[in-house]
Amino acid sequence: MPGTQQVFYCLATHFGPARCRYCLSPGNQRDVLTEPLAIVEGYNSYFSFSRSRSGYSGVATFCTDSATPIAAEEGLSGLFATQNGDVGCYGNMDEFTQEELRTLDSEGRALLTQHRICTQEGKEKTLTLINVYCPHADPGKPERLTFKMRFYRLLQIRAEALLEAGSHVIILGDLNTAHRPIDHCDASSLECFEEDPGRKWMDGLLSNLWCQAGSFIDSYRYFQPKQEKSFTCWSVVSGARHLNYGSRLDYILGDRTLVIDTFQASFLLPEVMGSDHCPVGAILNVSCMPAKQCPALCTRFLPEFAGTQLKILRFLVPCKQEPVLGQPALQPNNRTQVQKQQKKGPVSSARPRKSQAGSRSQKNLMSYFQSSFSLPQTSPVVELPSLPPVGTFITPKTAEEDTMATIVEEQAKVFETKDKKEVQTLFWKSMLSGPSPMPLCRGHREPCVMRTVKKPGPNLGRRFYICARPRGPPSDLSARCSFFLWSRPS
Repeated sequence: MPGTQQVFYCLATHFGPARCRYCLSPGNQRDVLTEPLAIVEGYNSYFSFSRSRSGYSGVATFCTDSATPIAAEEGLSGLFATQNGDVGCYGNMDEFTQEELRTLDSEGRALLTQHRICTQEGKEKTLTLINVYCPHADPGKPERLTFKMRFYRLLQIRAEALLEAGSHVIILGDLNTAHRPIDHCDASSLECFEEDPGRKWMDGLLSNLWCQAGSFIDSYRYFQPKQEKSFTCWSVVSGARHLNYGSRLDYILGDRTLVIDTFQASFLLPEVMGSDHCPVGAILNVSCMPAKQCPALCTRFLPEFAGTQLKILRFLVPCKQEPVLGQPALQPNNRTQVQKQQKKGPVSSARPRKSQAGSRSQKNLMSYFQSSFSLPQTSPVVELPSLPPVGTFITPKTAEEDTMATIVEEQAKVFETKDKKEVQTLFWKSMLSGPSPMPLCRGHREPCVMRTVKKPGPNLGRRFYICARPRGPPSDLSARCSFFLWSRPS
């Protein structure tokens, strides 16, 4: 989010397996936050982490030093505010319980930074950026749809409260909803597309040049109202990004006055890789007036990066040795008395010794390896030479017979070894024969790929074959065909 004397840039994106924006949001935990990521030269950063699930979600905002915010705050409800450099202006949240507010903010999905800007007319204003990673509504978990809609409601209350307080507001990040059919690759195949609760919420939040229903404007559609195939998210499993078969989930929303008066451009960067999302950005015709000092939420003030974190040696305090029971304490300056005691023998420990009678009754370790009773001595056993059975005669063998017998035994051993090796070879070949060849899809006559059902239900865990090509529009012959085949259980 660099700021210069003439323009103000906003950029939002995802990074890695976790969600990140620049106004960034890496979804990691604080205990794995490294200094190279937290402390970047020329930037001041602010992080919000999930308190409920490790590595589940999170957001972060990086500001250039020329756009240092005057305030920063974690969460939308104000429950995690520190009262030191917070943004404030929370609105009426009476419809939420304290427990619900804490639950909505516990996943680290919102981060606010407030900046002081100057318009082209020379007017000083405040601009509040709300960096969000809105929840995803899993079809198999209806409670997550409720969570998502409550988060939307809380976000709208906070944003409108900031507007009423006189601040400009930008909401940017992953809203996890494709607003219009033009924002989805296959909206016609979705049942009741317009009736989706998330889309209805966006209808009430947003406005356009002709309709002032909401307080905010989708900046990309403001500049590109009819641009098709403008997507920001694609399925990685199906390789849909190769054919641009995705949806637009990432937005930069600005309040109506701010977008109309100061926005110069709003754009997507689909060529930038890094995750299943691409960056989105906007350029504002305002200048930023940086604060002299970073807010308290800045990562450079965290103990692990500010050099104030306690080390383990601070907890290891030397203990004073207590005097030995029954003896006077030794004075550290009385060296002669200490030397005399060392000559006499070691100083007895504080634990009282057992009586000598008790020590005599203690068994030796070797006593456990000796017989508990003594056996009478017996005369040594005399081994007698073994004699052949009565009635048998030993006939001496000739040298030729011995040689033949040796050869026969060796050949028998060789054949036995070969038989064992052949049996083992056949066994391992049957076990390690490798996977069976993939079936060919009917559309392209190409080898398929195997997938596993992960959706809860009767087919959970079953494997199947589909076309290996990336997913795309049904009319595109180069895209994945409709081939499907269940895998036979092994």
